[in-house]
Amino acid sequence: MDVGAGAGNASTRRFGRGMIIAAWLTVLALLTFIFHSYLDRRENPNRNPESRIGEAGVKEVILKRNPSGHYVAGGEINGSRVTFLLDTGATDVAISESLANKLRLRRGAARISRTANGNVRSWNTILDNVKLGSIHLNGVRASILPTMNAGEVLLGMSFLKQLELVQRGNLLTLRQYQN
Repeated sequence: MDVGAGAGNASTRRFGRGMIIAAWLTVLALLTFIFHSYLDRRENPNRNPESRIGEAGVKEVILKRNPSGHYVAGGEINGSRVTFLLDTGATDVAISESLANKLRLRRGAARISRTANGNVRSWNTILDNVKLGSIHLNGVRASILPTMNAGEVLLGMSFLKQLELVQRGNLLTLRQYQN
């Protein structure tokens, strides 16, 4: 019996086992990616909201409600991509302190804001441009709240009051009429 052949066999088996483990890890990583992507699409079915121009140049954005009953949508603030949670109970657009820092927003007057989690200190600011699908608004009043999670943006009434909102079933249509 050749001693070198036995050593090669053990080496081949270790290599084969390593390849099987690598294949399983690759499959698990791929499944994790697919599942995470599915959950993201489910939570935010409006990453790129459906937009159209209706009669007389009326801009329309149609949003689908997510399984939690919320309207979540991708949009932009001052040219940076954000995810909005539409909140008709919020007076202003409310953004986290970390996002305000990233966008280099100026803090205006300090005030106390009443939130679902109680009263918190906040700062007034103005957003140069807010975009949701084909709807663009300039000079939108906002509040910077240090207690908000980093990725949160509540799209409040300082934006929404300038639009017509029509809800039917699981769809919300926002319309911006030309002035």
